[in-house]
Amino acid sequence: MGHHADYDVVIIGSGVSGMGASIYCGRFGLKTVVIGEKQGGTIILTDDIANYPGFVKISGMDLADNIHEHAKANNIEFVERKVTKIARCDEGCFIVSVGEDEFHTKTVIYATGTEWRKLGVPGEAAFTSKGVHYCALCDGPMYKGKVVGIIGGSDSAAKEALLMTAYASHVHLFVRGEQLRAEPINNQKVLDNNKITIHTNSSVTEVIGEKFLQAIKLNKEIEGSDVFKLDAIFVNIGHIPLTGLAKEIGIITNKKNEIVIDRMSKTNIEGFYAAGDVADTQFKQAITGVAEGVTAAYAAYHYINENAFICLHNDEER
Repeated sequence: MGHHADYDVVIIGSGVSGMGASIYCGRFGLKTVVIGEKQGGTIILTDDIANYPGFVKISGMDLADNIHEHAKANNIEFVERKVTKIARCDEGCFIVSVGEDEFHTKTVIYATGTEWRKLGVPGEAAFTSKGVHYCALCDGPMYKGKVVGIIGGSDSAAKEALLMTAYASHVHLFVRGEQLRAEPINNQKVLDNNKITIHTNSSVTEVIGEKFLQAIKLNKEIEGSDVFKLDAIFVNIGHIPLTGLAKEIGIITNKKNEIVIDRMSKTNIEGFYAAGDVADTQFKQAITGVAEGVTAAYAAYHYINENAFICLHNDEER
């Protein structure tokens, strides 16, 4: 049996939503730990953020670092590890397991975010990081002067394509649907950029290569062949919410597998809150995720103050 610890709040996920929540937990005087594998979360992969109030322009890494420093100034503990299980105590508390270690807590704020959605085609797994990538900002600089493909038709795919023009000699944007569905400003930027060619109604059916990716196979012919030569592809077809641990204890999710929350970030289980990209909000931004986390902290504070917790869990009694 590993280490025991008692908390008012355990925050699962150390992205900006979870860290933002922790600042308010600290201000409410709640004993709080943030447990997450990757400090800062997915936002650290974004180069320029121009829509977070108070910062005309800031990198994702700097924003995450600022929020982390702010949390530490409020005496928040951080554990950089992966949560392996969440269970409920009979008394209405929760046990959050990190391997052998257990964190007993009155409330949980679940802010695990999402992971990249995969194409699910032959060759994709074999060539991941060998020509198949999921983040242009992270891996784009490796392809200076090369020809690359962006797979996806959303606004974020358009932004990836624009970002890649800084490195690649040419960018081919493969859109599954009839047209690119980017925000008007980004749509126009893509159309105006002579380094980007858009291919609509185009899906990847296979990734081809030897040691590294050499080409992709498509559902249709372009210039007489369904094999299209490229040096790399960047897949940008959305995200999958990381809800597995929450679902195990009976947290309700929607059709997209996102956790259903109300305006107070509450889920269907009392004392369990969710925030950020893992939740069922339509508009997913750093600012909205942080706000959901902060709201969860407020709800947790009230819940703890309104309930008397007598959680018996020392080793002899278990």
